[in-house]
Amino acid sequence: QAGTLGGGNHFIELQTDEEGFLGVMVHTGSRNVGDAVCRYFDAKAKQLNLQQHSPVPPEWNLAYLPADRDIGKSYIRWMEFAMAFAKENRAKITGIVIEIIRRLVAEYADFTEIELSEPIDCHHNYAAYEEHAGKRVWVHRKGAIRVREGEWGIIPGAMGASSYLVKGKGSPESFHSCSHGAGRQMSRKEAMEKFGVEDTILDLESKGIFLGKTRKRDIGEEARFAYKDIDFVIANELDLIEPIRKLETLGVVKG
Repeated sequence: QAGTLGGGNHFIELQTDEEGFLGVMVHTGSRNVGDAVCRYFDAKAKQLNLQQHSPVPPEWNLAYLPADRDIGKSYIRWMEFAMAFAKENRAKITGIVIEIIRRLVAEYADFTEIELSEPIDCHHNYAAYEEHAGKRVWVHRKGAIRVREGEWGIIPGAMGASSYLVKGKGSPESFHSCSHGAGRQMSRKEAMEKFGVEDTILDLESKGIFLGKTRKRDIGEEARFAYKDIDFVIANELDLIEPIRKLETLGVVKG
């Protein structure tokens, strides 16, 4: 499945910044590999914690695996495989989009040379063994990305809203982390009930945004109003990041 987008909130966007440069932003992951790994090892962890009478109450749903045992080491290897899969998947999709852009520019514009900046790649929903406050610890970034001091990060808004390229400030309180996006303010079900297909498409068209999506009946769950305001989110984490570029959507492809 490498090179495929998937569904839900995964997207390919063409964007532009204040200076008129074109950007390609891709949000997709390991295409169910990571979810399968998670479910398998979570079941193993729950079974192990029950056998060992873990002090963590089962209803907290925080079962764990010892990182120094074979089962823990196996999980880490599979998690890292899922992350590598996700990185390769994004790279393949980005490469395909850039080749399409090259072809269309050559066909419709009066130049053929396209200069590309270095790509920015961010994982989220993963664990990493890092040093913080003088100790080696496991940092779980759920809905978060790593932004060490000077490190580039991507914080997308909702479909049809703005997104940001940022640089990290290396905040020790957040374990060098920031949000991975605007975040939802209503559930998918609530959004589907509130925002119809036609209303969502008309909203995008009113902003001059092209939408590419084969199955449109669930598009309401990704309406921009279902998400928090990205500028508000950014304003509340300026101690973690420095906004570098604000990007506006030109076109979006949804799985």
